[in-house]
Amino acid sequence: MRNHRVLRAPGGLSLRLDVRAVTVVVLLLLTALAASVVLIGTGDFPIPAGDVVRTLLGDGNAGQEFIVNELRLPRVLVGLLVGASLGLGGALFQAVTRNPLGSPDVLGLGQGATAGALVMIVLFSGSAAQVTVGALVGGLATGLAIYLLAWKRGVHGYRLVLVGIGVSAIVTAINGYLLTVSDIVDAARALVWMTGSLNGRDWEQVWPLLGVCALLVPLVLAGGRGLRMMEMGDDVAGALGVRVERVRALLMVAAVLLVATATAAAGPVGFVSLTAPQLARRLTRSPGPNLLASLCMGAALLVTADWVSQRAFGADQLPVGVVTGVLGGVYLLWLLVAERRAGRI
Repeated sequence: MRNHRVLRAPGGLSLRLDVRAVTVVVLLLLTALAASVVLIGTGDFPIPAGDVVRTLLGDGNAGQEFIVNELRLPRVLVGLLVGASLGLGGALFQAVTRNPLGSPDVLGLGQGATAGALVMIVLFSGSAAQVTVGALVGGLATGLAIYLLAWKRGVHGYRLVLVGIGVSAIVTAINGYLLTVSDIVDAARALVWMTGSLNGRDWEQVWPLLGVCALLVPLVLAGGRGLRMMEMGDDVAGALGVRVERVRALLMVAAVLLVATATAAAGPVGFVSLTAPQLARRLTRSPGPNLLASLCMGAALLVTADWVSQRAFGADQLPVGVVTGVLGGVYLLWLLVAERRAGRI
């Protein structure tokens, strides 16, 4: 039997808490914060963790304040926000499709955002801001195309996954074509962006991400109850008063915006949106979408992977997308084997 605690407030209001899930969320938050402090102190000019904390609290010297607040803190904040957005977006898609493979990586949203960025790089030699806008538009257009193609008296999980895989293959082919017709300078620039990296990120990337998260995260968490009902089936959810298609459409739009904005900020960082919700579910052992745990897991995963990319390979620093791609690929293979053994695929 699960360990739940009921909190009662005046006026008859009550709130049931899953103690294990709350503990996991707190530990993931502490892990993400600790990894962030270590990451801020990592670099050619190392700074001890205690000095990092003092500098963040406004008690560092001038050199430390410049390095921490201007050079390293924006990169770490982008990593936290991108990871959180990908983790939450992945949890939403997996809950809507009721399929552990129904993540933005598999459905092609990252490839769609990449296509938008490549159009701006290859055809228009766009600036960094224009590439960001192109990635956002590409991700939104791909999400809309998948939803419309999967619609048939509603949107159902396996149909959405199959349509997403097909759209992903088409968009990937388009991306390959755009690379072949570009000149060598634009192709090199595009390949760097397509890897997924936090290098060179500054406050210009932080504020749009922070604004989108501040707007969408409370909205998504508020819709968690309806999403839990929908996991029991559309008919049951409808009988319990949930407007199924309306809730599904709103949550999918929110998920697409989160993933597209994250991709626009850091490039297509692979597999965080696939692995974070599944790892969060296994840690909490809780039914339902585990939205908050997935958000915290995504943030912790990305900043930890960024530290690994900087420190685990000596003088050779890898883009964070390479590290998440390797780890996520191994996890995907394991997940496919597990699903096959369970008879679900």
